[in-house]
Amino acid sequence: MDYSSLKIPNHVAIILDGNGRWAKEKGMSRSKGHEAGFDNLKKLSKYILSKGIKVFSVYAFSTENFNRSTEEVDFLMNLFVKGFKKEKNYFNKENIKVVFSGRRENLRKDVLESMDELTNLTKDNTGGILNICLNYGGHFEIIDACKKMIKENINPEDIDEELFNKYLYQDLPPIDYLIRTSGEIRVSNFMLWQMSYAEFYFPNTYFPDFNEEEFDKAIVEYTKRDRRFGKIDYDKK
Repeated sequence: MDYSSLKIPNHVAIILDGNGRWAKEKGMSRSKGHEAGFDNLKKLSKYILSKGIKVFSVYAFSTENFNRSTEEVDFLMNLFVKGFKKEKNYFNKENIKVVFSGRRENLRKDVLESMDELTNLTKDNTGGILNICLNYGGHFEIIDACKKMIKENINPEDIDEELFNKYLYQDLPPIDYLIRTSGEIRVSNFMLWQMSYAEFYFPNTYFPDFNEEEFDKAIVEYTKRDRRFGKIDYDKK
């Protein structure tokens, strides 16, 4: 698709939903769905960041996901370790900078090591940022930012939106476009501070099937949106 006539958001975020249901409908285990979702994320990241989008954030694992079965959580952690190690050279070759958002507590040592290895390898890349939210919760991010400022004795009078943003897990621009796959219509505690003026899009497609063509449809829809940021367009009132 020719993107030259389309509005290109600066920061796109996707809640990666529907992996388990995708697998179940195909008679496979949920694990196969998670594997398919990871493979799709790899391909989709390259495509999205090649279209002029500067930041691509994904909700890979929430703090609440630890409440799933031990078997599923262990599988996901093993998938992260395997995937980050296996694909680190791919992301580096594609000039993608990978960062992580979330709490490090409760994550296994091998998961943290694979995250750090991928981050360090790609830290100087300039082809766009892939922000992987892992062990992430929007409420926790705001709370943790407040705690950091208190520890550093920040003067309350100096706190504004720009400064507060620097104390979040990553200092990233606001989200322009939030996509949640699978047809679920909720944000599930994801990047609450960053999405204050985001446009929302809720396709029925499960994430493993949310391919380049589906993303093109999403950008066409985004192009139709009139973002006013609280202002009134009196010509259209």
